[in-house]
Amino acid sequence: MIPEKPATQGTSSTPERSNAETGDGVPNYLMLSAHDYRSPRKARVHFITRELAKQGNARFFSLRYSRLSRYTGDPRLSLDARANRVEQHEGVDCYLWKTLLHPINIRKPFLRPAEALFFRWYISSAGATLRKWMAQADVILFESGIAPIFFDMAKYLNPSAQTVYIASDALDTINAADYIKQTFQRVAPAMTTICLPSKALQKTMPGGANLRFIPHGIDRSLATNAGASPYGPGIHAVSVGSMLFDADFFVVASRQFPYIHFHIIGCGQPMSDAFGPNVTLYEEMPHSDTIRYLKHATFGIAPYRGAEVPDYLADTSMKLMQYDFLGLPAVCPWAVVGDYNSRIGYTPGDGASIERAILQAMEAPHRPSCRHLDWGAVTDRILHPQKYDDTRMREGV
Repeated sequence: MIPEKPATQGTSSTPERSNAETGDGVPNYLMLSAHDYRSPRKARVHFITRELAKQGNARFFSLRYSRLSRYTGDPRLSLDARANRVEQHEGVDCYLWKTLLHPINIRKPFLRPAEALFFRWYISSAGATLRKWMAQADVILFESGIAPIFFDMAKYLNPSAQTVYIASDALDTINAADYIKQTFQRVAPAMTTICLPSKALQKTMPGGANLRFIPHGIDRSLATNAGASPYGPGIHAVSVGSMLFDADFFVVASRQFPYIHFHIIGCGQPMSDAFGPNVTLYEEMPHSDTIRYLKHATFGIAPYRGAEVPDYLADTSMKLMQYDFLGLPAVCPWAVVGDYNSRIGYTPGDGASIERAILQAMEAPHRPSCRHLDWGAVTDRILHPQKYDDTRMREGV
């Protein structure tokens, strides 16, 4: 393990004492995640953490980062020089834990004993910062993925802390290692709350009475703070994000609709020679900068690879939620249309189906199809699910 560095001044302020050590009597929250609060790519845990910082002292500990990460295109690479030190960013104490190596899914069944040893080494390597933050927390939140392997440590250091699992995906969908899946199966029933953003995830979860339905939230300022249109005249379609990105969709669509300008933001893939000249590829950009591309587009696209799309993505896809909130018609695979009448389905790989969906999207009204909770309401449900009947997964729980 690379040793922890002493705190130094960074781009953001680096406090000599973190917020949770000031003895101010407010709650202390700790988020464990494979994201980093300072990175430009925003996920559910970023918005939840921002709300936690409004209610108390929030800390964000970033896991699964090492020298291996430079070969995986990890979005936290821009923060590499700031790893292994406490840094405060927008009122949140942040720590990116960088090790020499980090455990991965080895995938070979006969190597699972070695995989388990690797994970146990990683847990035992946790330094003073993580242990101290766990011991001081009133609520510890574990994002789905690697974070739950630290549940036992958290309960040992702080038996009275509330423990909350923030599900984003099923562990099989994100190809989590067997060690992670086995650990989660064991510890899930002992967690205070398991928060599911889609009821379709229930069938993938252990636990029982601690399961709660808490949907994704939305930043309501998006509608008013989007800024001026980045587009010129004409018809513009936009796609954001890299999850299950299907480049073949744009090979088909750009050739069938040469008069539509397709804008692809942060897909994580290079420009393809098979795309038409009406495709523009953008590097990942700050979340706030993408909103003007969404708000002023003719329609949005969620080009998920069809054979791999889980049904719960209909409720958990942040880009689809943002499209709907902004009143943007969305073209997406049938599997993620769900109950949203702002979405137009297509069959991946079927040119005629893609053509029909795009033609419908260009004529569709621009209006939301449902009511969206803001992140404050979502976070209150995470912390106090018993206050809300709509979080119950079944009667009597």
